[in-house]
Amino acid sequence: MKLIIQIPCFNEAETLPLTLHDLPRSLPGIDTIEYLVIDNGSTDRTAEVARQAGVHHILHLPKKGLAGAFAAGLDASLKAGADIIVNTDADNQYNAADILHLVEPILAGRAQLVVGDRGVARQKDFSPFKRLLQRLGSRVISIASGMKIPDAASGFRAISREAALRTLVFSEYSYTLETLIQAGAHGTRAQYVPVRTNSPTRPSRLMHNQYHFITSQVGTILRSYTLYRPLRVFSALSGLMVLGGLGLGIRYLYFFLIGRGSGHIQSVILAAVLLIVGFQVFLIGLVADLIGFNRKIMEEILYRVRKSELAEQNNNAEGYSGKGH
Repeated sequence: MKLIIQIPCFNEAETLPLTLHDLPRSLPGIDTIEYLVIDNGSTDRTAEVARQAGVHHILHLPKKGLAGAFAAGLDASLKAGADIIVNTDADNQYNAADILHLVEPILAGRAQLVVGDRGVARQKDFSPFKRLLQRLGSRVISIASGMKIPDAASGFRAISREAALRTLVFSEYSYTLETLIQAGAHGTRAQYVPVRTNSPTRPSRLMHNQYHFITSQVGTILRSYTLYRPLRVFSALSGLMVLGGLGLGIRYLYFFLIGRGSGHIQSVILAAVLLIVGFQVFLIGLVADLIGFNRKIMEEILYRVRKSELAEQNNNAEGYSGKGH
C-alpha cells in the first residue's frame, strides 16, 4: 500500500522545510510513503529546497490556480502508483501527525474521501466574520452535496486511488468546494475527522480580501451545483417565474371581476412574459439534464481510459523490471 503526500507550492522556499520535516515517515497499514511537491510556477528556490530535502517527486507547472495544481498532483500521484493520496498545504497549516487519522478510514474501507475538520467555529486564528463565513459556506455545501459537511474549505484530505480516478476539477480558484459537490453527486463515501492546526506562518494567498473570498466561493458553488444538478437549478428558477406570472394573473383577474380590469393590462402582459419565460427556463433545464447524462457517460469513459492507461503503465514497468533481471 503506497501513500503519496502531495504539497502544492507557490514560492514556499521558507515554509516548505518545516512542512516536510513534520511529515510522517511510516504509518500503520502503509508500506511506502512518498512526497510530491507541486511547484506551481514558483519564482524562488522552492524546487531546489524540495530536492535538497529528498522529496521523491517534484512536478513543475506553469503558474496555475490552486485547483489546477491539486488536479495535476492527483494525476502525477496516480502515475507514481499511489493507492492513497493525501493533500496538505505548504505553509504547515495542518498538523502532519493527523495524517494517520485521515488515511485510517480509507484503509478500513469505510471511506473513499476523508477530509480534516479544523473546527472552524472555534478557530482562534480566524476572525469572527471569517468563522461565520466558513460555517455558512459549509452549510450551503452540505445542502448542495447532500452530505453533512462541517468544514467545506479544508484542503487537508485523503483520497483513495479509485476516487482520485473519478475526480475532475474545472474550477481555477479552489478545488475544495467543487470536489465535495462532485463527491456527493457520484455517491463517493466521504468522512470527516477532527484535525489540529498550527499557528499561521504567513497570510493566506488564496483569499485577498473578504469580498474576493465571498464572490469566488459563491461562483464556484453555483457553477458546480448547476453542473451536477441542472434540472433542480432551472426548475427552481422556472418555478419562481411561473409563480410570479400566476400571481399577477390572479391579481388581474380579481380587478377584472370587480370591474377595474382596464387599468391593469400591464399585469396581464408581465404575467404572460413570466409564464412564457418560466416555461422556456424549464425546457432549458430539461436540455441541461440530458446534457448531464452525456457528461456522466464522458466521465465514465474518461475514468476507464485513465484506469487503462495506468494499468498499461504498470504492466510496462513490470515487464521492464523482469527484463532487467
